[in-house]
Amino acid sequence: MYEMIEQIKDLKIGYYNQNFHYSISNWLPFYWKGFRQTTRYTYVIEDISDIENVFKNFDYSKKKNINKARKTVRIKYDLSAQEFYEHHKMTLNKQNQKISYSQNIFYELYRSVYERGCGKTIYAIDDNEIIHAALFVVWDNKSAYDLISTIDPDYRNSGASSLLIYEIINFLRDKVRKFDFEGSMIESVENSFRKFGAIQKAYFNINKSFSFTFKLINSIK
Repeated sequence: MYEMIEQIKDLKIGYYNQNFHYSISNWLPFYWKGFRQTTRYTYVIEDISDIENVFKNFDYSKKKNINKARKTVRIKYDLSAQEFYEHHKMTLNKQNQKISYSQNIFYELYRSVYERGCGKTIYAIDDNEIIHAALFVVWDNKSAYDLISTIDPDYRNSGASSLLIYEIINFLRDKVRKFDFEGSMIESVENSFRKFGAIQKAYFNINKSFSFTFKLINSIK
């Protein structure tokens, strides 16, 4: 960690902010060097190898949503980078929100994980060819990560997002051990993740302002 801190200093950046994996439980070297920490939470299903057991641990409401969605949507894979990005952008616009990542960054990420065989898009579409929801999931040799999810607010009650979680876990059960929901501090999102029978994991957000400008901005915030 001391070596990492020295490398961060050598970058001569104005501001450093990073989320650490939940397996890291000691951030003292950063504290001693003037960094700040905020505890955040994610939810993880520890063992996805037995899909029947995973489904059994879902809350009743999630099981109900899945059964409902099966009657109205079909599950498909490999939505293109452009279609996924535009769908996410469109669903956020409907909620008066702006997408937080650029098209170029997403295209590069999409290309990289598909080339390495460690990422997948999955989506739910109805008979009118309308996409209700989509997921972009990536994985390493230990865990899968629900990196980006997009839900059309006009079809939020179709149950499609719950069905997508079940289907992607089923797809990944012989590839990785764990499924990480890439947690959220938003109350409604946290509540939804917890109902998939996942275990809460605390992780560190560590940051530091190196320039007067960023110190002023953070003080104002």
